[in-house]
Amino acid sequence: MIILEELKIIEIGIEAKMFSGIVEEKGNIKEIFSGENIITLCVHCTKDFCKNLKQGDSVAVDGTCLTITKLNKEELYFDLVEETLSRTIAKKYGVGHTVNLETSLKFGGYVGGHLMAGHVHGKGKVLEVEIIGASKNIVIDLPEKWTKYVFEKGYIGINGCSITIGNINETRFQVHLIPETLKSTNLDTLIFGDEVNLEIDQSTIAVVDTTERVLSNQTK
Repeated sequence: MIILEELKIIEIGIEAKMFSGIVEEKGNIKEIFSGENIITLCVHCTKDFCKNLKQGDSVAVDGTCLTITKLNKEELYFDLVEETLSRTIAKKYGVGHTVNLETSLKFGGYVGGHLMAGHVHGKGKVLEVEIIGASKNIVIDLPEKWTKYVFEKGYIGINGCSITIGNINETRFQVHLIPETLKSTNLDTLIFGDEVNLEIDQSTIAVVDTTERVLSNQTK
């Protein structure tokens, strides 16, 4: 476990919204309202999940940081603009679709997975699903532009879940999902051809980009 106060991340500001990649609840899309270049999702969840939330709060929905525009005891409403729709799997949503939900972290709390911003970098496609008893191995296609940031035993966000990366092979990677993860998230329903939201570990991006920049300057 990591205590946020020990991470010295004050520079991100107290208004920054961060997540840990530990899904708190699975919600279901109750309604979808289409507007001009925008859609509104109505997500049904439990009263316990909603009780401490208010309009304007941030929730990770399948790993996408969204702002609550309206809520009641068991429903949350979110507006999605074209930028979000183009980068995420949200266009594939339909009524009844199950989504992973996580509220934003509070300073002084614990990070059970790894720090995530809720900013989806791109979509990956499921290439293989192997069932091994109560667990599953899943192979996911990775957009080529992000391959240099993905390492075996590193972290990646898949539909908002903090997952340890297994084998890497060119533009694909494998993850090993334990029964608890499958029970608690929508990763259990993935089949061949499904798309998922991917968030690359921000600290890995920073290290790789900084190293490349330093090495490039040394050769000049």
